[in-house]
Amino acid sequence: MITVSNLTGFGKVVFILRLKVSIFFHFLPALWKGELSFKRFILLLKRLLLFVSKMEHNKLVEINDKTRLGLYIPGFPSPAFETACQKFSQFEEKMPCTTVLVSITSACPYHCKHCYQKLDRGKDVKIDTLIGIVRKLQEMGIAFFNIEGGEPFFAYERLKQICEAIDFRSEIWINSTGAGMTKEKLVELKELDVTAIMFSLHSPDANTFNGFMGKESAWETMETGVKMCHDADLAVAFNACLMRDDFYNGTFEQIMEVAKDSKACLIQIIKPKPAGGWLEKEDIEFSEQDIEHIKERVNQYNLQAEFIEYPAISAQIIEEDKSVFGCTAGGTDRFYINAKGDLQPCEFLNISFGNITVDKFEDIYQKMRSYFAWGGESYLCESCSQEINRLYQENSLNSLPLTPELSEKIYSSWERGRRTDLYERLEKMK
Repeated sequence: MITVSNLTGFGKVVFILRLKVSIFFHFLPALWKGELSFKRFILLLKRLLLFVSKMEHNKLVEINDKTRLGLYIPGFPSPAFETACQKFSQFEEKMPCTTVLVSITSACPYHCKHCYQKLDRGKDVKIDTLIGIVRKLQEMGIAFFNIEGGEPFFAYERLKQICEAIDFRSEIWINSTGAGMTKEKLVELKELDVTAIMFSLHSPDANTFNGFMGKESAWETMETGVKMCHDADLAVAFNACLMRDDFYNGTFEQIMEVAKDSKACLIQIIKPKPAGGWLEKEDIEFSEQDIEHIKERVNQYNLQAEFIEYPAISAQIIEEDKSVFGCTAGGTDRFYINAKGDLQPCEFLNISFGNITVDKFEDIYQKMRSYFAWGGESYLCESCSQEINRLYQENSLNSLPLTPELSEKIYSSWERGRRTDLYERLEKMK
């Protein structure tokens, strides 16, 4: 049976100390063999310690015998965690990306108004092509694969083949609504070392949730899926896209109660973005006061002893803050491949650097990385949305993301803002 527990306070301090000692001894053989100079060995340790320090605000989660620092950091100890650490041993070139979100199908029974894929239209990539890309991504150092649809269980054979192509060097999480899920499928995925299934939980009220998802059976389907995951010994997580008022009217707290009662290991709080179905949406702004209020509430649940039984929260508003990571899209630390093969910097940034069905993956990936050499303070999905929408409308397009040609009009002149402190300091450690 899967066991989930949280680490805070003294237990967290002890774990971080054990983690640092383990990292030291893991890379020590590279020093002995001459693979790392003494200077770079020290710099590597400094880089890793700096990165770990940026997650001290997190509640640590232990899933079975593996502890995770954050949503996109593989559990420790594991080969996938070691893969993630290798990122910081790169001194000659840009540090490699460690996380990718891959959509395996656009098929979905729901009609969520906010969906960032709502205007993505096109044929799903041939599975052999996608498998080849996934294998290349592992060789590049991807440590965390987040697989989604549409609804991935609506294309289960594709989902299974992708999971089969990913070996022990990476960790796998799957985003799902629960639709198309069966106990037998979950048992197979468990055998393929899938760590967790992340469900949507955008409201604590069944009727509101069903309205949000555009289907009257959505809540029941989600609840059934959660139970099946527990029965199959797969960890359960949630994501919730919450509006400003939800942090003032009790909705946030009610969602945390549902997540706790559902025995979730983690909940991701997604900041509403002007993308996809909400590309033209304007009433999703958060004031500085709102952001500070949300940070305070999240930190209460993550750090205070009275909330130890609640799942850990990974909040985009905190992770994207310039004092933490900032925008890490475009392969700085993560990127997105949509169902029809477009290489996007982020799922919320509706532009494409090329398509894996017609372009060489390495070429379009390197082109994207050339525009994302470091983590930035500007949230491009927000600052570029109006221009993306203008080009979408003026060119009478019927699908997003923008074509690579139109996308170039966006990224050739955008302002990424300053480098975040973290990436500024990491790049100087050479």
